Amino acid sequence: MPRHAFTDTRQRIEQAAIRLFVAKGVAETTIKDIAGAVGLSEGALYRHFQSKDDLVWKTFERHYVAFAMTLKALAANESTARQKVTAMIRGFCRAHDDDPALFRFLLFVQHGQLAKLPPGTPTPVDVMRAVLARGIADGEIPSQGPDLATALIFGVVLQPVTFAAYGRLPFDLGSMCDRLVTAAWAAVTIV
Repeated sequence: MPRHAFTDTRQRIEQAAIRLFVAKGVAETTIKDIAGAVGLSEGALYRHFQSKDDLVWKTFERHYVAFAMTLKALAANESTARQKVTAMIRGFCRAHDDDPALFRFLLFVQHGQLAKLPPGTPTPVDVMRAVLARGIADGEIPSQGPDLATALIFGVVLQPVTFAAYGRLPFDLGSMCDRLVTAAWAAVTIV
């Protein structure tokens, strides 16, 4: 099988698995479900991933680290802590709206996967924390623990994603992105 065909099939498997994991849950989704959604036999799927757990892990790790690198690049293009936080929150909103299934997958499975990341692996949390810690050290953000500041930002941004996933808020985060930016910045500057 040519390398690009192997890679294309692997991507199709990941995309189908993500949709199924978000719709049905990881535990409720079977290898048979995923193989059927891609039009493969279960045996063919196992040529790409050793198990469902392997599929979840590799998909999570690849996309989670890639998202961290995207956030890092967005922050690097800005000069102040406020601009960096704003750019990253806009990146969150864009990532959700561009691929809500992937965003929800990363959010919903992270608790079972984060401990598997090797120390030093870039994560969205670490990228945001570094920006906030620098902003605190430089006096752009009032003195506070950077972990609490990071938790406040993530709460402001990710809780609406959860509400949107369950139909309690509009699907489009872009429509509320400015409000999320304002709320997040207030959460770390009003102490």
